[in-house]
Amino acid sequence: MYIMSYIYDESFAIKDIKARMVLDSRGNPTIQVKTVTEGLGLGIANAPSGASTGAHEAVEIRDGGKEFKGKGVSRAVENVNKVIAPALIGLDSRRQQLIDRKMIEIDGTPNKSRLGGNAIVATSLSVAKAAASTMGLPFYAYLGGYVADTLPVPMLNIINGGVHAGNKLDFQEFMIVPAGFSSFKEAIKAAVEVYADLKKILKEKYGPQAINVGDEGGYAPPIEKVRDALDILIQAIKAAGYDPWNQVVIALDAASTQFYREDKGVYVLEGTEYTREQLIDFYEKLVSEYPIVSIEDPLQEEDFEGFAEITRRLGSKVLIVGDDLFTTNPARLKKGIDLKAGNAILVKVNQVGTLSETLEVLKMAFTNGYRAVISHRSGETEDTSIADISVGVGAGLIKTGAPARGERTAKYNRLLEIEEELDNPRYPGFSALLRKP
Repeated sequence: MYIMSYIYDESFAIKDIKARMVLDSRGNPTIQVKTVTEGLGLGIANAPSGASTGAHEAVEIRDGGKEFKGKGVSRAVENVNKVIAPALIGLDSRRQQLIDRKMIEIDGTPNKSRLGGNAIVATSLSVAKAAASTMGLPFYAYLGGYVADTLPVPMLNIINGGVHAGNKLDFQEFMIVPAGFSSFKEAIKAAVEVYADLKKILKEKYGPQAINVGDEGGYAPPIEKVRDALDILIQAIKAAGYDPWNQVVIALDAASTQFYREDKGVYVLEGTEYTREQLIDFYEKLVSEYPIVSIEDPLQEEDFEGFAEITRRLGSKVLIVGDDLFTTNPARLKKGIDLKAGNAILVKVNQVGTLSETLEVLKMAFTNGYRAVISHRSGETEDTSIADISVGVGAGLIKTGAPARGERTAKYNRLLEIEEELDNPRYPGFSALLRKP
């Protein structure tokens, strides 16, 4: 945050923090935290939840038992109301690092498993938003000040596979990236039109069942092969009247840990076993054939050496994005930087658990020349915090699902609103990536 001076002002003192249960986009319980300052600033934040989770993420607290099929959050709610709130009330809401550190110290575990990553992240974000509200600033301006003027290029997941869908497609996400435009509004327009034409194409090719959507709003057609999904994306982009090499390009999330067989040390993709080297060869061929600008988690989550190898081979052409590899964790990102593993990081606030730790990771990434993609989770809510964060930190890239489902479109609508608020909004286009494909 750009506000570095904390001259005492009682209006910023935390007056109340209260948590309650709400539902996420999968109909599961999650936690919402509301923070109120003495100056009547209000911050509300919800904790999202992932399906494809890295082994090193902050741990959610769930109740177990019969209610909500074990997914209840009453323990996490109680941790906020009875443990966290008494410790934070009276503190200056602008002191984000102090507040987050206090929660981490109370938790006392390396993965936030005592209080719960869900309890901590919702509290952390709600406090920051309350401080922004007290100051009379939108959240993005509170985070980034007057230099917060860059809208992110969206990466929209419009064909789903992996654990996000019930089909046999091994890769988890096939995304369109409308980079070849001069404004966020124009980019979203293109994305919506491609998404609409994709629906028509899938319905004609596979029937009505093919246009059912997955967790993130993307379609989950009965496709089994990666190239078939890519070919259909190209067809949809062209059908909508756009150039797939210069206007709307493609990104992948392989989520390869999901099809890695640790007992054999191989990947099983489309029924065929691949070694690490063979899988990198496969990606290299895809990049030569299709307008791919980004590959997320191309290798399993512990393979730093493999990430370094694919970065050597493809890192000058495409983003090699670590999600499960880094889990928004500064120690793991530092290891990646030291080994030159990857050239971009997917940033999820709830992976690490607090806003200040997230900002620390972003600073480390930018300082070392890594791109950062601010990301949603598959289990989302109508909370739009990540839209503001993407603009506040000038990330340049955001990943928040298809242009469908309210919990996804809420983020896009917030970005459209921010673009209108800014006097001179900037849309970075291909400069947010490495280059045109």
